[in-house]
Formats: sequence, C-alpha cells, structure tokens
Amino acid sequence: MIAHICISSIGTIVLVWYGVSRPLSISQMVGLILAVLAFVLWATARVQIGTSFSVQPKAKALIRQGIYSRIRNPIYVFGAMWIAGLVLAIGKPFWLLFFLVLVPIQVIRARKEACVLEEKFGAEYREYRRKTWF
Repeated sequence: MIAHICISSIGTIVLVWYGVSRPLSISQMVGLILAVLAFVLWATARVQIGTSFSVQPKAKALIRQGIYSRIRNPIYVFGAMWIAGLVLAIGKPFWLLFFLVLVPIQVIRARKEACVLEEKFGAEYREYRRKTWF
C-alpha cells in the first residue's frame, strides 16, 4: 500500500511543481486544484480500504466507513478525477477523450466487484449498495 501511494504522490508532486513553475490559465488552475483534491481523496480511500484492496475482485471485507460510507468505488472515482485534473493542468483537453475508454472499463470493473461482494455478503451488500453512489 505504501509503495502504491508513494508512486502516486510523486506524480502529484511533479504536477504541482509544474503548476507553480509557470503561469497557468484558469482551466489549468482548475485542473491542478482538481488533481490535488482528487489525489488526497484517492489516498484517503486507499488507506481506508487497507488490506481489503486487491487488483482482482475479492470479498475480504465490506468496507462501509469513511469515504466508503458514501461512495462504493472511491478509488475509481478519484482516480478518474485525478486524470481529468492532470489533463486540464497540462493544458491538453484533447486527452479527455481518454475517458471514453477509461469510464467504461471502470464501470465494468465495479460491476465485477459488486457481483463478488454480493455473492459473499448478500443482503448486507445490497443494503449498502442502496445507500451509496457508484
């Protein structure tokens, strides 16, 4: 977990350095702020999921505290926000087309995870899902 957060931290630090080392347009400033905010929320979600994090869908535990009390897949949501912020901050909005590929992939992954969690936790997961977004 620490290596995962450290690598992402380096990317965010480089982005901030890039942002403060030159004049930015309003959209670039918005992108920089979005990327930093998304990184903080992503890192928080990553810490909150703890050892339940896995690349392949697994049902180790049903995390319902912190950010997970509102959003079922905050790592996907804030990861996508970070990428959007990065694209805006570097001033290449064309790369937002990347989301045409990224979003469907994340939705498919979230559905697979939901199936695994529902299989293990049943009604408890369905109730959690009803009370949370994505």
